[in-house]
Amino acid sequence: MGNRAVVVGGGIGGLATAIGLRRIGWEVTVLERAQLLDDAGAGISLHANGIRALDVLGVGAAVRAAAHPQYTGATRTPRGSRLARMDGRALERALGTPIVGIPRSVLHQLLRDALPPECLSVGAEAVSVDRADPRRPRVRLKQGDLDADLVVGADGLHSRLRTELFPDHPGPAYSGSTVLRAVTEGPVALDADFELTWGPGAEFGHIAFADGRAEWHAVLNSPARTRFADPLTEVRRRCGGWHAPIPSLLAATRPEAVLHHDIDELVVPLPAYTAGRVALLGDAAHAMTPNLGQGACQALEDAAVLTAALSAESTVEGALARYDTERRPRSQAVARAARQAGRMGQQLTHPAAITVRNTAMRLAPSAVTVRTILRHARWTPPVVR
Repeated sequence: MGNRAVVVGGGIGGLATAIGLRRIGWEVTVLERAQLLDDAGAGISLHANGIRALDVLGVGAAVRAAAHPQYTGATRTPRGSRLARMDGRALERALGTPIVGIPRSVLHQLLRDALPPECLSVGAEAVSVDRADPRRPRVRLKQGDLDADLVVGADGLHSRLRTELFPDHPGPAYSGSTVLRAVTEGPVALDADFELTWGPGAEFGHIAFADGRAEWHAVLNSPARTRFADPLTEVRRRCGGWHAPIPSLLAATRPEAVLHHDIDELVVPLPAYTAGRVALLGDAAHAMTPNLGQGACQALEDAAVLTAALSAESTVEGALARYDTERRPRSQAVARAARQAGRMGQQLTHPAAITVRNTAMRLAPSAVTVRTILRHARWTPPVVR
């Protein structure tokens, strides 16, 4: 088996994969097309499966030290009435670790710190992959070509490699929701580590960080590609009259800090995550809605499983077959569950349907919420040999 890999994409999945491959003795080059690593993004929650995948890769301890555990949380109505409680202590007892919140920029930096600087090539855009030699794919860049024994496509939602490998696939589709999010400028007073509030066709949530700041997001039903002249004012119009601490979170946010992205997903599942010696992972393979908080966790699972498969199998082809067999059913099932969670949660608009959902949630014991999270966060990590 050869030992040179090219990873296309320097996001969470790509960096995690590079860390794993280097851990088992591979030479790795990560291609990131951005000219500047600005780490655009707000915050992220990592469930136990994501943390355990990071443990497999050897960086779990560093992420835990920088993150804030989510022990207290709830789902509420705009007036503040509680629909469900999240018991982070119960999750920790069941899984060995709580959900944690961390700024995306901090997570990116921790992953980069685990790699030597020469491993990451910034401003390097992969144009295509030449697979004429089935054992030696060639990544074509605007600046030149790179030969490899393995190419990993971690190039995100609008993956160029996915389009090249599966030209008949329809690609990402708009979910019907758009998200505005930001990190507060300074610390804010919060009564819960994590909270969601559901109004008609809208969700507002926050994640507490270790330094006292918080990430907030507003997910809104909206026509595709709608943009607002003043995003923060739009969030205040939709959610500013909701219960505390939502007004305080918005007041602690600079207007220019608000990010706005439509939520696209791969509704049509891919028939495979591999082709020859090319593997897709993360959003390139299974972009999903954020309703279960599993997008990044599934990418981290991808990285851990791919690393373990390459450490155990005698050929790249055998390792990629194992990776596809293990990852495609699980990640696609999580994507379907996330889509359904959005339809029954934030996307509901009919008053009668909202009343039925809210009543069912109030009557359900807190253990039901825990079991729902456990269904996706419970995962046995692979052994890296």
